[in-house]
Amino acid sequence: MRKILLIILLVLPSVFLGADAIPNVNLSLSAPTTPEQLVTSLNLLVILTVLVLAPSILFMMTSFLRLIIVFSFLRQALGTQQMPPNNILVSLALILTFFVMQPVATKSYNDGVKPYLAKQIGYQEAFTKAVKPFKSFMVRNTREKDLALFFRIRKLKNPQNIEDVPLTIAVPAFMISELKTAFEIGFLLYLPFLVIDMVVASVLMSMGMMMLPPVMISLPFKLLIFVLVDGWNLLVEGLVNSFH
Repeated sequence: MRKILLIILLVLPSVFLGADAIPNVNLSLSAPTTPEQLVTSLNLLVILTVLVLAPSILFMMTSFLRLIIVFSFLRQALGTQQMPPNNILVSLALILTFFVMQPVATKSYNDGVKPYLAKQIGYQEAFTKAVKPFKSFMVRNTREKDLALFFRIRKLKNPQNIEDVPLTIAVPAFMISELKTAFEIGFLLYLPFLVIDMVVASVLMSMGMMMLPPVMISLPFKLLIFVLVDGWNLLVEGLVNSFH
């Protein structure tokens, strides 16, 4: 398991940013003797902190939240219990998140991280420029009503542009907006399968077969219809295109 995690940490930067972006990390421990060594140690501390917070950042600032909720609704609508398994749904959501967020991550690296590593800008400016693409992504995919809610709670003036939206407001507004959007998509997914369940239940009752669970009869029909309409293709295309 440790070897797999190490491989992932080494491969992910090359997936987003290219093979030349993989850092050369020296894990030896020694007291810093120069300001440059101290800065290097601080950089390593920042990287480790980001890795610890990575799961939370994944939920808060990317497309992962909407994707995993919609996939969970789909499985419940189909009535397939634990099929596909949770690890398959999470893996699919992660892959699609990398696909959707790759342009944003690349711009963040080129604008903020790369100049900082080249010692062209400082910490504060690097953080501001690195976060800006993610904040723009979140604001574009957030309803104005949700943004206005948190501005009203903080008693702040309405923003004139994206730069006027603080990150502390963009993140919670984005999350509740994503939850609403995911539930709306889940409701639309439920409707056709709910109709199939109702039709099958009505037919079984009319035939006097009340002891036979309707799910046993409706499940093959739902799977057949989902496969015939190429459901995964349509769902993934709609989800990816739903992000601005």
